[in-house]
Amino acid sequence: MEFEKAWLSYRRNPQLGLLWKKNSIHSNFQGAIAKNAVQELQTATLEILDCSMTESSCQEESGVLLLLEENREVGKEGYEICQKDGQLLIISGGEAGILYGVFHLTRMLQCSNKELELPVKKTADSPLRMLNHWDNMDGSIERGYSGESFFFQKNEVLVNDRTRAYARLAASVGINGVVINNVNVKDRATWLIDKMFQKELKEMSDIFASYGIRLFLSLNFAAPMELGGLDSADPCKEEVKTWWKEKMKELYTRLPNLGGFLVKADSEGRPGPFTYGRTHADGANMLAEAVKPYNGLIIWRCFVYNCQQDWRDRKTDRARSGYDNFKPLDGQFLDNVILQVKNGPMDFQVREPVSPLFGGMEHTNEMLEVQIAQEYTGQQRHVCYLIPMFKEILGFHTHCSEKLDTVEDIVTGRTMGNHNCGMAAVANTGNDENWTGHDLAAANLYGFGRLSFDTSLRAEEIAQEWICCTFGQDEEILEKVEKILMMSWPAYEKYTSPLGIGWMVNPSYHYGPNVDGYEYDRWGTYHRADHLGMGVERGHEGTGYAQQYREPNASMYDNIETCPEELLLFFHYIPYTYELKTGKTLIQHIYDTHFEGAEDVEKMAALWDSLEGKVPSKVFQRVQKRLGHQKEHSKEWRDQINSYFYRKSMIPDEQNRKIY
Repeated sequence: MEFEKAWLSYRRNPQLGLLWKKNSIHSNFQGAIAKNAVQELQTATLEILDCSMTESSCQEESGVLLLLEENREVGKEGYEICQKDGQLLIISGGEAGILYGVFHLTRMLQCSNKELELPVKKTADSPLRMLNHWDNMDGSIERGYSGESFFFQKNEVLVNDRTRAYARLAASVGINGVVINNVNVKDRATWLIDKMFQKELKEMSDIFASYGIRLFLSLNFAAPMELGGLDSADPCKEEVKTWWKEKMKELYTRLPNLGGFLVKADSEGRPGPFTYGRTHADGANMLAEAVKPYNGLIIWRCFVYNCQQDWRDRKTDRARSGYDNFKPLDGQFLDNVILQVKNGPMDFQVREPVSPLFGGMEHTNEMLEVQIAQEYTGQQRHVCYLIPMFKEILGFHTHCSEKLDTVEDIVTGRTMGNHNCGMAAVANTGNDENWTGHDLAAANLYGFGRLSFDTSLRAEEIAQEWICCTFGQDEEILEKVEKILMMSWPAYEKYTSPLGIGWMVNPSYHYGPNVDGYEYDRWGTYHRADHLGMGVERGHEGTGYAQQYREPNASMYDNIETCPEELLLFFHYIPYTYELKTGKTLIQHIYDTHFEGAEDVEKMAALWDSLEGKVPSKVFQRVQKRLGHQKEHSKEWRDQINSYFYRKSMIPDEQNRKIY
């Protein structure tokens, strides 16, 4: 299928002059990354500056220097950009850092309307900056909302021009690790670690490596049985350990650039060590020993819960499961194991508290998992710019130490001084022409990469960059699209789930309003609403989940008066007549926010409509159609939620608006 260039679509910038005296590039290192760095610079300067750059073997006679210098302060993935004696220098301690420096210069050329602000000095904040693709080998994508897979089709591995185009996009925002297959590894995908697909995987791995990206695979824990014919996958059995060691030796011989493996075990029916009475540490460490000789990583997901447990017990709380399972194992994991922890304790809701595993694990490598595939936030049919949410998560104080206690500190390695940590996002791409289905959803893909590389960036800065790189420097486009993006997450929260309650979506496919639709709760509903109030009591008188946090967070969440109101219903059962800090009752807040959210979408759609003729017609029409759907769908959300809680409470709207 055809594919667009997304934010790498360059246009002439006549306001910029040349930054160098001679139109030639010299690189003091060779190889695939050097070749790509030179090509990217040549393409950008030709299309943006109308300057044709040639390669030169002479450093003194060149205009742009790509200089690899070991032991630079910025490290192997950071870079410096500066001017000296009529030359522009991009310097790094590693090859990938040079490439990132070239892409940074390209962004500056795209977004600047005056002289570039030099010098620039950047380091990579998160050691591992990863995209997790939930692609299946038949071409489908679990929670995919932008077409089918461009990695797989009809149970075969695809390697083509789109593979390289994807690697360019990922590298341009600093991504350095990609998992290409679904964490739910079944059937044919189990064979990805066997010889069958190694030719194609080697080609893909080489393309990725030429852009500074390491290929990762999701792993089936039961592979020794399904591939090897063993009668067990017990991680403590010698024959199982031997099988994995031999398999990894064979695999890394063919795929030396393989970064490692992502593992989902003992959750939602996936096999794992629990079957054999073993712990997550037993399972992860067995695999870690097998990949350690090849500098491989085992990324072990902490999304575990027993979906068959008795939900009629009010003490049963899925939110507790991650902490309950992993906190007792703190310090037992090998150094090349990273626990991948979802941002919240549940499942990528529009509002959740930060997982207590951040700050709870003092001696274990952790990375943050977020979802830019908008499973519960509009499925890329609604615009919902998620970077403001990610900024809040990163800024959360866990109180695990007097200083350097935020989630950002933990996942960047500042808290513990470790290097096996970082950020991962469940990817939102597919083979749609524009990559992400909704054109504005590309801001989440771009934004995650930029934020994981430079956590100091503000959500507004990232939005402005993406808009400028995608649509150009027109001030009206910049102002209005930024406003749409920054309104979108608060608007979605308003017309869907109030005060942290979450979940009120249709079961299984998780789209559209269904107030009682929580698929795992055999007691009835997730929100626990009755005629007097709603919310889940997670304080000391309820499930006790609030006590999983360190002080003072535990006491803050436990007390209704100090609990942040945006999470009030996540932590407490609240009467409809309870007065919030605004002076409104809970029920009136529900009514008002749902009306406000739908009105916000009307404003967002009007802002976009006013840009007709300013953006390419194909893009304008695609986004206009999506926003038209969002307008109607937000009203459906508004009406169903308000009607449900009016009928539960029988308390009328103070503004006498029509509630069905």
